[in-house]
Amino acid sequence: MKPSPFSLSALLVAVALARGADAPVDWPEWRGPDAQGHATAKGVPETWSETQNIAWRCNLPGRGWSTPVMNADQIWLSTALETPASPEEVAQRTKVNTADQPLTVLSKVELKALCVDGRTGRLLWDIPLITVQDPQWVHELNSYASPSPVLEPGRAYFHFGTFGTFCVEVGTGGVVWANTNLHIMHENGPGSSPILVGDLLLFHLDGSDSQSIAALDKKTGRLVWRTNRSGKMNEHPQLKKSYATPTLTQWGGRPAVLSQGADWIYAYEPSTGRELWKVPYGNLGFSLSSRAVLGEGRVYFATGYSRSEIQAVQLGGPDTAPATVWKYAKGAPTMSSLLLVGSELYFVSDSGGMLTCLDARTGREHYRERLGGSHSASPLYVDGRILLCSREGETCVMAPGPTFKLIARNRLPGKLMASPIASGESLYLRTDTALYRIQHGK
Repeated sequence: MKPSPFSLSALLVAVALARGADAPVDWPEWRGPDAQGHATAKGVPETWSETQNIAWRCNLPGRGWSTPVMNADQIWLSTALETPASPEEVAQRTKVNTADQPLTVLSKVELKALCVDGRTGRLLWDIPLITVQDPQWVHELNSYASPSPVLEPGRAYFHFGTFGTFCVEVGTGGVVWANTNLHIMHENGPGSSPILVGDLLLFHLDGSDSQSIAALDKKTGRLVWRTNRSGKMNEHPQLKKSYATPTLTQWGGRPAVLSQGADWIYAYEPSTGRELWKVPYGNLGFSLSSRAVLGEGRVYFATGYSRSEIQAVQLGGPDTAPATVWKYAKGAPTMSSLLLVGSELYFVSDSGGMLTCLDARTGREHYRERLGGSHSASPLYVDGRILLCSREGETCVMAPGPTFKLIARNRLPGKLMASPIASGESLYLRTDTALYRIQHGK
């Protein structure tokens, strides 16, 4: 008896999910296996277009800026299905917003987990996680599904800030647990991505009303610890926010979580949440959404609004206090992260696409060159090249090194808000409407 199309489709989905349940993870979190924006992929194309070197395109439901995570067979990402509010609702609810910014206001939002077959580009799974009535507004440049998920063998973790955190079993698509108890006022929507440290899922909760870092038990979703920010901040609530993502490192021979809040960078003991140290930015720094990078015993980061700077902090150890060793103020981003390749530090400005390369050891400028465009996505280093994606759908391919060298400009229809990822011989780009697999000879 020949199976019906429906039963065959269901069987293919089940096989694909089961195959990916315990598969090795190629891209586990935002900014990749090393959390620094470096990929191990080889043979990735330098040029592509809608009709060149495209293995497949998967149209995505809803709207979300989260960067995908993947194993060999599955690609996981989040999205939001939005129901707009009426003009009357918009006027009433934005009266309490004091930032005077362009906002998206909804009457309802449905937050979902998506799974795409990495080989075929077929949408395997569309999993409802939570529906929120009258949700907080988000900035027009943000989405309700901007935090990137975290993937490990067997499970994927999805975080939506104040709207909740969810664990999905990748072999069945079932929701293992949900925690919707940790609430803050984002003002501009959720942005901080979670990270896994041992059996803990860590994330920032830096709103206008309260500011902290928290850890959940990854097996149950139970809150293990939550530590309030201790550094003195500006009294204005809008200047206390942060959308940054923590980074794991070693300090004094033991694990430490580097965490950027408003006005301060902190280090915490991951198992307990105990604050180890903090260093002030030295100027007003808030609403940052980048992730710090590490090298040569230092942490490099952008400080965010209102006047963003690039800063380098020498981490030191138990007997040596961390200290800022240099600062650089021109063209620093507030949204995209930095990229460290060798001894060169790269970053691109939000507006105008000014690409800067510094000597990471001294902060001395190698070059500043205009690429153009507006940039939210973080850069990727893959196969000896640097990729920078703009909101206009263009990806600039650069050669690393202290001299500016543009290799190619590639364009896809739509906006590139999510950061690029790479695995095997393929590059994956998420636009505002679709996910692309880019590979030679397709």
